[in-house]
Amino acid sequence: MDSHIYKKAANRLPHLAGINVIRFNTRGTKSDQGISEGQFGEGITEREDVIAAINYSFDQLGIKKLWVSGWSFGSDLALKYARDKRVMGLILLSPPLRFSTDEDLAFWGQDGRGITALIPEFDDYLKPDQAKQRFAPIPQAELIAIKDGKHLWVGEPFVHRVLSEIVKVISPERLPIPLEI
Repeated sequence: MDSHIYKKAANRLPHLAGINVIRFNTRGTKSDQGISEGQFGEGITEREDVIAAINYSFDQLGIKKLWVSGWSFGSDLALKYARDKRVMGLILLSPPLRFSTDEDLAFWGQDGRGITALIPEFDDYLKPDQAKQRFAPIPQAELIAIKDGKHLWVGEPFVHRVLSEIVKVISPERLPIPLEI
């Protein structure tokens, strides 16, 4: 929740592109806000966190079109658990695919909903060439290699690129987004 990329998305995208952002930490996550309840579940018990966030978005907030985005471990959680048919698709940032199984990838390949994955050139876990192989079971996945990018998306040019790619998927008519508000 305190990742700089999602803080900036939450602060900028409503104004720049009419996109609302809901951020949450999974169980046991440490942040400036404290520690989330529960314990890290190795990508298993976090299923409940993802499902709760999706249901909250639809049932409490009345969201009509929901895209699920995950960064790093969050991308694995999106691939594993954001299968609710009301979800429009996935936007994955620096997906490590450390917890996603072949069955998870096969599900999305058969499902057909859109998946966009931003793969940093110098990612710590999954580089663009590896991503092509790993995402092969999902023919509709759009893999975007980000030149000079790193796992944490540090620096305003990378933040702008990530936010632009999110807008391109969800609300392309709002492109280009300005560099400053």
